[in-house]
Amino acid sequence: MSTVTAVMWFRRDLRLSDNPALLDAVARGRVLGLFVVDPLLWGRSGDPRRDQLAASLRSLSESMDGRLVVRRGDPAVVVPAIAAEVGAASVHVSADYAPYGQQRDQEVEASLKCPLVRTGSPYAVAPGRVLNQQGRSYQVFTPYFKAWLAHGWRQPVEAPASVQWIKAESEDLPESSQVAGEHAALERWRDYDVAAYDDERDRPDLDSTSRMSIPLKYGEIHPRTMLADLARKRSAGAEAYRRELAWREFCADLLARHPHAAWQPLRPEFEKMQYDEPDEPFDAWCAGRTGFPFVDAGMRQLAATGFMHNRVRMVVASFLVKDLHVHWKFGARWFMRTLRDGDLASNSLNWQWVAGCGADAAPYFRIFNPVSQGLKFDPDGAYVRRWIPELRDLDGRTAHEPWKHGGGAGGYPDPVVDHAEARLEALRRYDAIRS
Repeated sequence: MSTVTAVMWFRRDLRLSDNPALLDAVARGRVLGLFVVDPLLWGRSGDPRRDQLAASLRSLSESMDGRLVVRRGDPAVVVPAIAAEVGAASVHVSADYAPYGQQRDQEVEASLKCPLVRTGSPYAVAPGRVLNQQGRSYQVFTPYFKAWLAHGWRQPVEAPASVQWIKAESEDLPESSQVAGEHAALERWRDYDVAAYDDERDRPDLDSTSRMSIPLKYGEIHPRTMLADLARKRSAGAEAYRRELAWREFCADLLARHPHAAWQPLRPEFEKMQYDEPDEPFDAWCAGRTGFPFVDAGMRQLAATGFMHNRVRMVVASFLVKDLHVHWKFGARWFMRTLRDGDLASNSLNWQWVAGCGADAAPYFRIFNPVSQGLKFDPDGAYVRRWIPELRDLDGRTAHEPWKHGGGAGGYPDPVVDHAEARLEALRRYDAIRS
């Protein structure tokens, strides 16, 4: 093998298989596998995301015979320094399309004495590739989805047959209690019954979603691998799952073209919307003590596990924006701190979808009723009772309306708002920005 040295700078691709950037690095010669703990990103992450990342890094290092090199610091300083330290002829990465990631990579590239080689991305179809007949990007999902399918994607690639990993001084990996990494992600995906996805994906009480958003976030599995498996399946569940993967890529495409959408509305008229300050009701929302059981169960699941069912995410988001009248960015930031799968594009653009201010957003008048949503998607109250012990003495559907059945035990709070009145106020505020 050649004695030329390449640096493989891992970021959101913490795996060895289906990793074109790694294959490119291996083709150059000996490889130093590097992960940089960026203080800026680490500081913005809450404990669940840090814990998940630490577990994924530990798994990756084990698959590299313990040769993963971890350094802390500004990537624009750390990456050029280690490239010079080992005499690297090139640094290899999967392209990053997030606003900060693009800026960071430009700064690293400007500081390097060797090329920064971008190969592949965290997506089956990279942002900017799906265009309409006028050569423009899509603003609506359904035509994007059709064009995304027509565009297609490459087949997954195998892991390199062998890698001559280079040793270098490394900092200790953070501790973690989680099971994570490429092998665990592949095993979970292979075991998942996607055929039931279309029927059960909105039922948090069944706990039957794949939870693959977490390994997708850290690149423990590539969506190409999942799409290749889905292509061999013929079911409504497989079709629905493919559509959800496309929605993830639609969000990434939107954010790459509109970086401000991370925290500002895509529809500028919503800048004029009247919002309330995130005070006591917001604190109650964060703590899962709003008095609306379906909302509170979701927020307590998030606090306990770093995860929340997608249907419940939509309901709690609608409740914050349209019942409590708090700007969606405060909820989006809370989610980014507390979710294990916190992904900026998916998080912010999905919040905007619920808030009615994003591309292809839900109409603003679509205001989720937190009680009827619970009754429909948690019909026996099992999800609510699982996360709210104060309501475990209420049978069946009664858990969704404890104020009608003695209020439960243990001091469960009364509702912080009247939903009907809050809904009318939300519509009044929306009408004000349209006039």
